Amino acid sequence: MRLADTIVINARIVTMDGAIPFAQALAVRDGRVLALGSDAEIRSVADRDARVIDAGGRLVLPGFQDTHIHLQDSGQDYSQNADLSAARTQDDIVQKLSAFATTHDRAWVNGTGWYSGIFHAENLDRHLLDRAVPDRPCLIVASDGHNACLNSLGCSAVGLTGATQDPQNGHFVRDAAGEPTGMLYENAVMWAEARMPAISDSDFAEGVKWAQALAHRNGITGVIDARVDERHVRVYRAMEAAGGLTLRVAATALVNAFDTTEGALERLNGFRAAARGDRFKMHSAKFFLDGVVENRTAAMIAPYSDAEGGNAPLMFTPEQIKEMFTAFDAARFQIHVHAIGDMAVRAALDGCEAARCANGDWPSLHQIAHIQFIDPADIPRFRALGVMANIQPLWARNEPSVTDIAVPMVGNERSRWIYAFRSLLDAGASMALSSDWGVSTLNPFQIIETAVTRQPPIAEGAVAPFLPDERITRAEAVAGYTTGAAAAAWRTADTGTLGVGKCADLIILDRDIFSCDAYEIGDTAVLTTMVGGEVVFDAT
Repeated sequence: MRLADTIVINARIVTMDGAIPFAQALAVRDGRVLALGSDAEIRSVADRDARVIDAGGRLVLPGFQDTHIHLQDSGQDYSQNADLSAARTQDDIVQKLSAFATTHDRAWVNGTGWYSGIFHAENLDRHLLDRAVPDRPCLIVASDGHNACLNSLGCSAVGLTGATQDPQNGHFVRDAAGEPTGMLYENAVMWAEARMPAISDSDFAEGVKWAQALAHRNGITGVIDARVDERHVRVYRAMEAAGGLTLRVAATALVNAFDTTEGALERLNGFRAAARGDRFKMHSAKFFLDGVVENRTAAMIAPYSDAEGGNAPLMFTPEQIKEMFTAFDAARFQIHVHAIGDMAVRAALDGCEAARCANGDWPSLHQIAHIQFIDPADIPRFRALGVMANIQPLWARNEPSVTDIAVPMVGNERSRWIYAFRSLLDAGASMALSSDWGVSTLNPFQIIETAVTRQPPIAEGAVAPFLPDERITRAEAVAGYTTGAAAAAWRTADTGTLGVGKCADLIILDRDIFSCDAYEIGDTAVLTTMVGGEVVFDAT
């Protein structure tokens, strides 16, 4: 028997593998789990020069995987632009942007991460940004990526005037005189960014390095980058070739409503052929079927229930969805869908059903992400169609985007089915948990706490749980970050458990998240993160 080059001893290892569910120690050889057992058993298979990691009796789990994250874009945003995530007033935005503008002389001043649950077209426009940045173009993008705002010089720089036509699936907010306010919705954000100075590949690569270090500090060993195009693929490939990727990165490439099916297939087939490495692969196709409730672009089955009313159309026609889903399924791509409104969720399920009827069943685990609203009639369809729910539990709590916007917009009856995670699990749906970072934190322990409590952290005060009947258990949440996540990323053969022969991707935690107080889960600190047998984060 070949001897171990690394051993982890004095641990409480929860392997998530039914064959050997628990162990005291673990041996690693060439980046994979060689053996599990007692301290004595594992010491007996260690090379005399083996690295010994003493876990101090602490919990060891498989490395967590975040299966809906914007790693490259958010890494560049948060590491190189003004971070507006803590802004809660107009003055906060002005102060943070003004201070950031003094730190550089770049042609544009950019900010990221403002909260669309508070800031919107009624209190955010180009005139506010002019106060912060009067002498250069400025663009700030919301944490959700679906909303942004330009200052006056920014509007001029990109050529946005009262005569500019809305792009497909995008909107320029205008004042009573028909002039742009600076607010941008959906594809209008992309329209503006395409007319700004290009960001270099090296800047994006530095953003990835910053983001993967953040991920490792939070116990994340693998991700799905949930919206990539040619630049993302180019940057990731170059980083992998240079040995710069310490995360396992899978990617889902964007398909646009203006694409032809043939053209999109050709483009994504090219990406997939070029991205089949050990640390980077492109395996799925991304569809935005609607927008977000905050700017009223979520597509609902029935119109909105508030005084303004109205509704939003799907961003792809039902015919496009059927044709494209069937074609990508036949080409053995996983399909990954952004769906906020219950109509978008239903349309995604209809598309997956059409593909299954045309091509037969295979273990695709097509995914619907977010599922903020769902019609209860569609809940059992997830299991029936083999579709996975990819959820972001941090949002399932009483906070402005839910209580002040979503609930009034859809009314009490439909509000019962906001973030219906327990109902999906009880109906047999498979599930992965994720963050959608940089929309919100990528810290999985804060997310798990909210999944279990449906409340904000106790430090924020006594806040009633939001739909407590939709809570999930700790074990279910951990599975969503391990076995479920590995399945979502098509990495089950190598990751998700600490079974013998699997990749030695593991984390050591400062507390037992299965037994600590539920309201302390979010305070968990990662002590060690290992990917492929190599320590990529060590808190000491």
